[in-house]
Amino acid sequence: MSEPQVTEQQLREALADKPVILAPGPHEPPTRIPPVPNDVWDLPGGTAWVYYAEGSARLTKPVIAADGFNMGPSDIGMLWQGLDWGEYAFFSELRRRGHGVVVLGFHERSVAIQQNADAAIAAIMRAGDERQGDHRLAVGGFSMGGLVTRYALAKMEERRIDHQTALYWSYDSPHRGAWIPLGLQAFAHYSRKLNDGFSRQINSPAARQLLAWHIEEWDDKPRVDELRQQLLAELHQMGNWPAIPLKIGVANGVATGLGNGIKPGDHVVEGKGLTILGTNLYAQRGGDNQIVANLRLVTPPPAKDVPTDDLPEIDGAPGGTLEGFGILADKLNEQPPLLGLRTDAHVRHHSFVPSVSAVAVRDVTTDADLYVDIDGLAPEESELDEFRLASQNQPHTLMTTELGGWIVERIGNLG
Repeated sequence: MSEPQVTEQQLREALADKPVILAPGPHEPPTRIPPVPNDVWDLPGGTAWVYYAEGSARLTKPVIAADGFNMGPSDIGMLWQGLDWGEYAFFSELRRRGHGVVVLGFHERSVAIQQNADAAIAAIMRAGDERQGDHRLAVGGFSMGGLVTRYALAKMEERRIDHQTALYWSYDSPHRGAWIPLGLQAFAHYSRKLNDGFSRQINSPAARQLLAWHIEEWDDKPRVDELRQQLLAELHQMGNWPAIPLKIGVANGVATGLGNGIKPGDHVVEGKGLTILGTNLYAQRGGDNQIVANLRLVTPPPAKDVPTDDLPEIDGAPGGTLEGFGILADKLNEQPPLLGLRTDAHVRHHSFVPSVSAVAVRDVTTDADLYVDIDGLAPEESELDEFRLASQNQPHTLMTTELGGWIVERIGNLG
């Protein structure tokens, strides 16, 4: 029996409670309760949950760890679940080694990086004031959090504010740009009339700043957004990086130039239900007039094509991955079958933060740079002083012993 035709109003009501939001890490609510912080700091635009080192009654050898991009406020339970309750207990290991951990969250993670940098500056200043002794800080973050703290430290140096920071660290941060496939961005905007959550995420200030290519409407030509250009210009004016601390970073992708297995032009998403039949997404292919999506929702056929010109074949590039295609299909498949939104994700993931971006050795604009053998480059080609890459391409910000343990060791070397 065929599915009955549904109305836009029925779809809007059904999607109201389950919008599509792309985010790394755990997607289910925490099953454990995070430790009770020793202190909570109310900051301009943010919150810091402060955990003293094991056996300590004061803040010692502080490490500031900033949250990354998403919609809405930071969730301390989700941060512990993603960064401490898996393979490697990052926060707990720092505390075991005598470090106080200041987990920096934001009231709204999707606002401009400059705005959340104000919360980071306030946290850095307060950590310096409240620490016991004169041990210098380690300051950094995960994903966008690494850019927020990079900007904050550079701004403090430009204003000649002593940040008391000896080490800056980043965990799979998109220093040279991140990537959301243009087909996914187009679907977000094309489906806006049914639910605007996905489109608002893609068009949020932080997303515009992070993405190497962005479209505001489904039929736009991809470009470097003005907000990204402004952020890069401000960083350039401040020297691009803080000059005082040692700068280290890790990537959830490999150094060898070996991709994640996605081939250009792969059929990654296919609409199967009556309401979405004709919608298809394809992995990015280089060259002119390359179709990355056919879009249809509710309206009669034919589907609308989304072409791109002269973009690199970035979906398969080595780097930290995001299950963007899979998240889209999962959210649509959560809806009742009668709505006709059944969707197959033939490929679930795509490159999100290419390796060359996370360790700041190349831009993400050409295949030659995206797939370069980083191991074959001189270390000084990176803008970081030291870096480490994963032994395999893995989910963005996945906390591992290989990467998290390396950062903890480098922090420990501060004394």
